[in-house]
Parts: sequence; C-alpha cells; structure tokens
Amino acid sequence: MRHAEAVDETLTLRDPYRHLTMRGRQQARGLGDRLRWHDCVPSRIWASPLVRAVQTAELVATAFGSETPVEIVPDLAPDGNAREVHQAIRALPAETAIMLVGHEPSISAIGSLIVASNFDALDKAQAARIVDGILRWRFAWDAEAPTVIAGRP
Repeated sequence: MRHAEAVDETLTLRDPYRHLTMRGRQQARGLGDRLRWHDCVPSRIWASPLVRAVQTAELVATAFGSETPVEIVPDLAPDGNAREVHQAIRALPAETAIMLVGHEPSISAIGSLIVASNFDALDKAQAARIVDGILRWRFAWDAEAPTVIAGRP
C-alpha cells in the first residue's frame, strides 16, 4: 500500500518528517475499513521509517482491528532497496500475510518483483493484494469495492 496524503515539505519540515493531513488520516482509516471488509488482516505489518508511512500503517491497522505491531523496514523508504525487501518477504514462512506501507516508485518496484511483471504505480492511500505471486486486486481508500485484476477477490 502507498501512504495516505501528507503535508507538503517545507524548509522547516523536511521530507522524512512529513505527517498525514486530516484528509490523509481519513484515507488511512477508510482503507483499513475496506480491507477489513475483505478479510485482509495481516500477520506482519512493515512500514517505511518516514512519518507518513508509519502513521498510515498504524491507522489502517487500527481501523481493521489488528494489534499487530508496525515494524520499521528502512528499505521501504524512498531510497531503499526493493530487491532487499523482496528477499526479506521470500524468507518469510509461506502462510505469512504481510502488509507493506511505502512510497512510489519503490512500492511498485517491489510489486513488480513479487509478481514478476509490470506493476502500475499505486495512488496515495491505495492498496493492492498479491496472493501467490498474482496481483488479485487494487483498492482505493474511497472505493466501494476493489478493482479485480486477476481471479476473484
């Protein structure tokens, strides 16, 4: 998932410290509600260390009632290494349901590695579900239902 809407960077508020706007907080909660409706409760939550990604992850997790702690993964930062994240995911047990919260273009680069194909960029506060290396659907924070890509949701 890509983080929700954040405040703009300023001379006094540098990029890593940008926090969610009020609308961004609504987006994160809305996405969490929608993911809960579709039984998407992860066993692991990994987020970029940037404030807006951590806040998004925490609000989404709270909205779907998860007490799973948010784990900070430095390679999910905008300058991180998508291949390292992909390798870390592959090292997890097969039954692990993981939620990644990051930034573009790195989050779609990770998606491309997982599905071994092109992965279109995610909008802010949009999630994609990948199961067994297949992109199943995308879900925007304000959508009534996911956009099915392959198979069934």
